[in-house]
Amino acid sequence: MFRQTFSIAALACLIAGTTPAMADPDAGAYLAARQAGISNDFDAASRYFAQSLIGDPANIYLLENAMTTFVAMGQIERAVPVAQTLVDLGQDSQVAHLILSVADVNAGNWDDVFAALEQGRSIGPLVDGLSQGWAHLGKGEMARAFASFDQVIETPGMTIYGLTHKAYALASVGDFEGAAALLQSKPDGGMRFNRQSAIAYVQILSQLDRNADALNLMDQVFGVQLDPSLQQLRDRLTTGEAVAYDAVRTPTQGMADLFLMIAGLLQGDAPDAFRLLYARSAVHLAPDNTQAVLMTAELLETLDQYALANTVYSSVSRDDPSFHAAELGRADVLRKAGRDDAAIEVLEALARSYPNLPQVFATKGDNLRYADRYTEARDAYTRALDLYDDTNAAKWFVFYTRGITNHKMDHWPAAEADFRAALALRPDQPQVLNYLGYSLVERGEKLDEALGMIETAAAARPDNGAIIDSLGWVMFQIGRYDEAVGHLEQAASLEPVDPVINDHLGDALWAVGREIEARFQWQRALSFAPEEEAATRIRDKLDRGLDLVLLDEGEEPIRIARGND
Repeated sequence: MFRQTFSIAALACLIAGTTPAMADPDAGAYLAARQAGISNDFDAASRYFAQSLIGDPANIYLLENAMTTFVAMGQIERAVPVAQTLVDLGQDSQVAHLILSVADVNAGNWDDVFAALEQGRSIGPLVDGLSQGWAHLGKGEMARAFASFDQVIETPGMTIYGLTHKAYALASVGDFEGAAALLQSKPDGGMRFNRQSAIAYVQILSQLDRNADALNLMDQVFGVQLDPSLQQLRDRLTTGEAVAYDAVRTPTQGMADLFLMIAGLLQGDAPDAFRLLYARSAVHLAPDNTQAVLMTAELLETLDQYALANTVYSSVSRDDPSFHAAELGRADVLRKAGRDDAAIEVLEALARSYPNLPQVFATKGDNLRYADRYTEARDAYTRALDLYDDTNAAKWFVFYTRGITNHKMDHWPAAEADFRAALALRPDQPQVLNYLGYSLVERGEKLDEALGMIETAAAARPDNGAIIDSLGWVMFQIGRYDEAVGHLEQAASLEPVDPVINDHLGDALWAVGREIEARFQWQRALSFAPEEEAATRIRDKLDRGLDLVLLDEGEEPIRIARGND
């Protein structure tokens, strides 16, 4: 394929949207671009990097970052000429290779996929290997395609991915028997299915008149409580319908699935901004791949790019079986962006459209609770609990959040019942143990039980500052002040700017006679903007000391080790 090239100066003007003219480097734009890039503000970064290139068009740093921010924005077309320029300049850029490969696949230029690999433009062993299989299939070279997939299958660490993509390829040409044989094989460690590969296998089994096996597979992979799209698939299988195979029908879709798979595999091993490049590439090749769209939006949300995430979530059409998932995500980013009312409106509309979907009501409850609308939140949680199957793993969390809501409403018996219901489902869940234990301590009830709960939670989460604070605070409440100081000092080191933890540490230090240090901790707590009621109490302790404050509150003053009455 002939890919149009530009002079470096003309390229800089092209991506910046200006007329060709040389300019001095723009230091302001450069600094703004760097700052925007650091904060993952892709919109601003793309504009400032493009502007910076006008004055410094051969700057590799600017070219690399302009390219990646264009991709992060979903503007693959703008990234292609930059990627080509980097390759022409001799840069061995994995991202540039990725973008040029996406452009070739999207245009059906399969020969150029091979040419790029021959020129050493590698993306990675797994992508390179599977790309060759799909490129051969794109050229109609069936035997070569399957031989390429076999090479991946024979490569240690890649077997499952090779089997999966060869199965996709076989199914795409109607060989469902061959595809099923691969997917039911037992490589070392066994086959592993993600959502896409499991759905593909279900469709393949259905095409072989094996709906009963397909239903068993769905039960094994997805469980019994399904989202609307999976429930729709299950219903079709139950009626005996031969469900059509449409998971991966073309080489372009195969490449899109490959990039989506890579984005998933990189979780925890690569920055989310890097994973976003693969997710965006998948969406570019297969805009109707809703799982790729949802992953893209989720990554943008994780990177705090709420406006971009909202746009991507909004791209899922109302008739898409995963529309509910996109709307749940959209409500989440609206709330995080400070648009609580808009988020709740989305969820109320979703609840009307999906009156039997428990996660809609659970999420609605969360948003109403964040907005301090506790009565409505409690009702939403109750509806979710009524809808959830007793075996559903999410049910404990809804009991927990409804318990928090009841606690906020001063309905303690109901709150305690909810927390204990959550523990009945997840007996050693640290969040629940900590919240219930801490609440009991604050109420002065069942202190021995509360201590046991918090000790269990702390053993499970020794690096959680809030839980270690709870352990220190229960020690303080039962008069074990020296132990309280140790735990609260640890909590303060884990959460150094938490006003509550610093306040607690101040109280414990006062109790053991370390008054100067206590006042220092109270002052620190005050500097971290506690709630107004807490701030007033801290100021009173700074003025008069903890004992006189306790006396005014009708509590016994602390008898410190020095015997000061």
